[in-house]
Amino acid sequence: MKKIMIVNTSTEYFGNTETPTGLWLSELVHFYDAFKDTNVDIDLFNITGGNTPIDPVSLSPFMLDNTTKAYYNNEHFMDMLKYSQPISEAQPDKYDAVYFTGGHGVMYDFPENKFIQSAVNTIYEQGGIVSAVCHGVAALLNVKDAGGTFLLQNKNVTGFSNVEEVLAKRDTMIPFHLQNEIKHRGASYHFGRVPFTSTLEVDDRIITGQNPQSPSQVAEAVKKTTLILN
Repeated sequence: MKKIMIVNTSTEYFGNTETPTGLWLSELVHFYDAFKDTNVDIDLFNITGGNTPIDPVSLSPFMLDNTTKAYYNNEHFMDMLKYSQPISEAQPDKYDAVYFTGGHGVMYDFPENKFIQSAVNTIYEQGGIVSAVCHGVAALLNVKDAGGTFLLQNKNVTGFSNVEEVLAKRDTMIPFHLQNEIKHRGASYHFGRVPFTSTLEVDDRIITGQNPQSPSQVAEAVKKTTLILN
């Protein structure tokens, strides 16, 4: 059986404010749902262990699609989020792929996390898949190989765009702009010209999606790899 580890945020607020953030629930659900009828085992982690905060905006009527709503109302699934394993206790060498979800919370607890960086390097170096969607791509920003080269250098990558930050009215609240930081790591950043439409970038075993509309496409790209199907 193939195994995928999914990593979510543990951050509940924007910095030192009282403005809530957290996991953008659909970015987890649509990826997770894509593997429900496959021979793939998925484990959920967050940064600190325990409860995974959910961005309330992702639960608003305009955002909560039927699939996400069904999972939100599934007590067993929500218990997995409530009692998540901490990333520090993960055993990355046991997994064939890793997927990083988004939501603005990840901007605070993904980029500098040494356990995330170790997991990415371990999985990638053993021939596994590294995938992320939206702000989850922040997990990859500071990952370096043994020679000190950024993982993203010279890779084709997408992630939440500056335009989308403005349209989401979060551009003045965030600690950095993901689009800019991806470029600063030497990556070739690509984005859909129409905001909030599904956009995918696949560069060998690095798979990234731009926004909350992209997790299903990321999942399908992961599923199509020889690694997952064989």
